[in-house]
Amino acid sequence: MAVVDSDEMAKLNLTYRGKEGPTNVLSFSQLEGEPTARSDLLGDVVICADRARDDAAALGYPLEEMVVYLLIHGILHLVGYDHATPPDATEMHRRVEATFLKLYPDR
Repeated sequence: MAVVDSDEMAKLNLTYRGKEGPTNVLSFSQLEGEPTARSDLLGDVVICADRARDDAAALGYPLEEMVVYLLIHGILHLVGYDHATPPDATEMHRRVEATFLKLYPDR
């Protein structure tokens, strides 16, 4: 996992997704493209600290919990989940929430 600022995340988002501005989390699969020497790595998750801070404030989460939430979201992307369609978005949200609540059951 890497944590970057808004400027760096905006660069990554434009380079790899063709979208302007920072997003809160990006996932980079090691299972796509050229094989690597390590087959046990799913990939990398990059979290934008500035967006995580803003999201935490908007949702009333402590920053640490927001980072964990985003990390779960990013890992789910690495194992094949997405939110491109409404049913996919519903399932992804359900899985993020279920995993998050296992770590923070009092939430």
